[in-house]
Amino acid sequence: MNAAYIIDELVSLKNPEKANILQRFFKTGKGQYGEGDVFLGITVPQIRVLVKKYKLIDICDIQTLLYSQYHECRMIGLFFLINVFHEEKKETTKIYDFYIKNVDYINNWDLVDLSAPNIVGHYLFDKDRLDLHTFAKTNHLWLQRISIVSTYYFIRHSDLNSTFEISSILQNHPHDLIHKAVGWMLREVGKRNFEAEYQYLTENKRYLSMPRTMLRYAIEKFPEELRQHFLKNRI
Repeated sequence: MNAAYIIDELVSLKNPEKANILQRFFKTGKGQYGEGDVFLGITVPQIRVLVKKYKLIDICDIQTLLYSQYHECRMIGLFFLINVFHEEKKETTKIYDFYIKNVDYINNWDLVDLSAPNIVGHYLFDKDRLDLHTFAKTNHLWLQRISIVSTYYFIRHSDLNSTFEISSILQNHPHDLIHKAVGWMLREVGKRNFEAEYQYLTENKRYLSMPRTMLRYAIEKFPEELRQHFLKNRI
């Protein structure tokens, strides 16, 4: 199935009312992080139905989908890319390189979050992870979010060190989207190993220099009394 047909099918499902809501939710206005993004108003479950229907498509068609002005077309392209990554075991390096090369089209937080662990995290799990450090130190917002969210794959396999390393690089980042992503990954660490997260936060009182949003996300699942101790600097 070619990309043009899939785009036509997505456009046929458009919901203008929901699209307007999504345009606001994903900050697509001038000067905002999602500036210029265009939504059709299609839900993720609707997109997953189409992915299940077609499962695998050619990498050239995936690129066409990523180049689309429509957010949902880029999303479905990433779902297809994940499928190809898992099916074509001998092509994972090629797919990883393709993903990074096209990072400018992975240009909103939901696109990063659905794809980065499943492609970047999975690919780098048994390899040198210097790329994540490089991404974290760029001035590219989406590469920086990829650097931390990719570690979710490692966390799910009880490999926590990379999350701490990338969190430290990004701790003083100015953008709220990075604060939330780092806090989220630290929270996921704590769900699997509370002691490891606690030690990371309290080492040299690191939590005191964290942006408030990052800290709140990180300690969201802590017992309420302990959470308040962190928020009120009583640790």
